[in-house]
Amino acid sequence: MENKPLILVTNDDGITAPGIRALISVMNEIGEVIVVAPDSPQSGMGHAITVNSTLYCSPITINEEDVQLEYSCSGTPADCVKLAVNEILNKKPDICVSGINHGSNSSINVIYSGTMSAAVEAGIEGIPAIGFSLCDYSWEANFDAVKEYAKTITKSALKNGIPKGVVLNVNFPKLKDDKIKGIKICRQARARWVEEFDKRTNPMGRDYYWLTGKFANQDKGEDTDEWALANGYVSVVPVQFDLTAHHAIQDLNTWSLND
Repeated sequence: MENKPLILVTNDDGITAPGIRALISVMNEIGEVIVVAPDSPQSGMGHAITVNSTLYCSPITINEEDVQLEYSCSGTPADCVKLAVNEILNKKPDICVSGINHGSNSSINVIYSGTMSAAVEAGIEGIPAIGFSLCDYSWEANFDAVKEYAKTITKSALKNGIPKGVVLNVNFPKLKDDKIKGIKICRQARARWVEEFDKRTNPMGRDYYWLTGKFANQDKGEDTDEWALANGYVSVVPVQFDLTAHHAIQDLNTWSLND
């Protein structure tokens, strides 16, 4: 009998979030599942790790019908992967999947995303990894339409392998299954958040701020994740965690830094 792949599942919305429960149900159809996820929401944490306080990680049962081992962690998504690899698992998983996030992680959002940072941490450990996100921020978001796409992409990654030094950033449009046109391999759109701060004053007279803003996409390319999502496709962006701007090295070598 063919051995089932070992799959590590994590997220940034917390271990009870509907998105991760949907992802767990999909992964249970593919392999042996181990869940290590935050005990509370960690959205927007990026690649933060816990260095100045203690970490707790305890076995937990969320749904009795789920057969996989689950651990609730007090740390960040990146912490969850580190603990899983170094303390919980006795071997590296065959793949790590993170999500399904409640909300988009396309374009520049990949920088801020705890979902994607968990996948990147796995990639740093040499583990094939995928981050999944649905463009619906609602806690009651319906993940049924995207489960088969998550299954297809994961099985394909297991079969074909993900290029070394790369993790996949997958985003699903907020559409019914029959409205999704397919899957597109894309580049990250050149877009950014235009931040605003809602300034208020508390009863003690101290000012405080709520971060707000609008997403601005000036990229008109039809090969981007933003274009794919806007046109009804699942976007798949290969992301590298080597942040070296290799194209700039030659230019910087023309600077007279040693004169």
